[in-house]
Amino acid sequence: MDTESTYSGYSYYSGRSRGSHRHGERSRDRHKSHSKDGSRSEKSVTINAPPAEPLLGDAAARGEEVQDDNWGETTTAVTGTSEHSLSQEDIVRITKDLEDSVGLDCRRYFTLTLSVVLGLLVFLTPLAFLALPHLLWPEKLQACGTACEGLFISVAFKLLILLFAVWALFFRAPRAGLPRVFVFRALLAVLVLLFVISYWLFYGVRILDSQDENYQGIVQYAVSLVDALLFIHYLAIVLLELRQLQPAFSVCVTRATDGETRHYNLGQLSIQRAALAIIENYYRDFPVHNPALLTASKSRAAKHLAGLKVYNVDGEFPMTPSTGPGNNAATGLAQSQSRAMIAAAARRRDTSHNELYYEEAEHERRVRKRKARLVVAVEEAFTHIKRTQEEELKKAPGDVMDPREAAQAIFPSMARALQKYLRTTRQQHCHSMESIQQHLAFCITNNMTPKAFLESYLNPGPTLQYGRERWLGRQWTLISEASVTSGLKEGALFLLKCIDFSLVVTAKRIPYIQLSEEFIDPKSHKFVLRLQSETSV
Repeated sequence: MDTESTYSGYSYYSGRSRGSHRHGERSRDRHKSHSKDGSRSEKSVTINAPPAEPLLGDAAARGEEVQDDNWGETTTAVTGTSEHSLSQEDIVRITKDLEDSVGLDCRRYFTLTLSVVLGLLVFLTPLAFLALPHLLWPEKLQACGTACEGLFISVAFKLLILLFAVWALFFRAPRAGLPRVFVFRALLAVLVLLFVISYWLFYGVRILDSQDENYQGIVQYAVSLVDALLFIHYLAIVLLELRQLQPAFSVCVTRATDGETRHYNLGQLSIQRAALAIIENYYRDFPVHNPALLTASKSRAAKHLAGLKVYNVDGEFPMTPSTGPGNNAATGLAQSQSRAMIAAAARRRDTSHNELYYEEAEHERRVRKRKARLVVAVEEAFTHIKRTQEEELKKAPGDVMDPREAAQAIFPSMARALQKYLRTTRQQHCHSMESIQQHLAFCITNNMTPKAFLESYLNPGPTLQYGRERWLGRQWTLISEASVTSGLKEGALFLLKCIDFSLVVTAKRIPYIQLSEEFIDPKSHKFVLRLQSETSV
């Protein structure tokens, strides 16, 4: 049998609802039917996650399309199971994803360890070049004059500049984990490693073996190494930062669920780094993804398919060898009647656009109505806050409420109107009671207007505007026929898949623009005005 987990919870305003008992009975009936069907289904685990805050409803209420305007007076207690199930294949896939995430963490720390080791090798090599002669053959070294001591100062400051430059360019907090190695960064690391090894080989053969007595020449050799490392750092800046600044491609990003589209200009980037830039821009520019808005179209499509009827004209009255002329006439009459019924059904289907029109009009009317109620409720609450603030200014400092307490005091007066509006616009899962109170306290602290408070709820914003649990640590999957380390090309196509949706990305090269200049003679703008009055004044 299936293992099911149920959750029962009451709304913030409810507890004495007359409809809760009936709803609970229906839920228990559904639970019994699920238990009966469990023996025939595959092994699965049904998970029912409780809502973040009971105030803003549950999953069952999200699918309702027709709601009573006074539902807040008789809110219900909801008992039921979730419609999401996990099979054993899903459990295996989740386990594999966890193992992959552990591998990504190990790879990230391994890369960081290699970078630290390479950095220490780079910075300790010039110092070792200067210190080894004093440790191995100090009695043979020539005295270091003024020019040599000046080179010491040059090496010290160049190493300090290189230290800050490497820290600013390479040792930054990673923005994301990429599936493949960054090619240019790996090439620069290999170049630095080969460069340092080459200097060590030359130093061992020409200086250590012969025990060179010219210490000023050794110091100049170390200075040349530091200068070369500075030039390699300049090359890293050009390849990693400056090369991608000039726009070369225009990418079109389309969200597959609702068709929301944005266009961005990108430079010479690999596919994986272009995907990273697109995801960063997605969180800032795209409106938040709301799966609840897609349920209306799905239910309408299901209703349309349910209204379709298929008639088997030939099988309605099958012909047999013993069928006579009378039976043939009856069969023809039945076929003509079936064709008429099919034509009538087709005419009914053609009027489905009227149903859509009136449904959208009714929804817009309800949204405008509840928006007006919400605006009035919020304005009255803010007016009460201003009046209360004026009264509390006359009180002692210890009696004044802080913004958090003020937000909790006025929140119940607007909670019902806000809850109705969020349910109607299907945004109830995006805002919890705690987040609304925090936003209200923020507006009160900064002396913001009611319109500023309502802006976050009347106009859905980008993903970053909402709680961090909606986007923090979200894993994306890059799907591309070409190698993700290859650069963007004309007509490149790849997908960025998330848990709830996917982004389809197509790239077009920005065309070459040819500008030409045309000279206009200034004398061509002169003209003569001749007045020929034919009427007497």
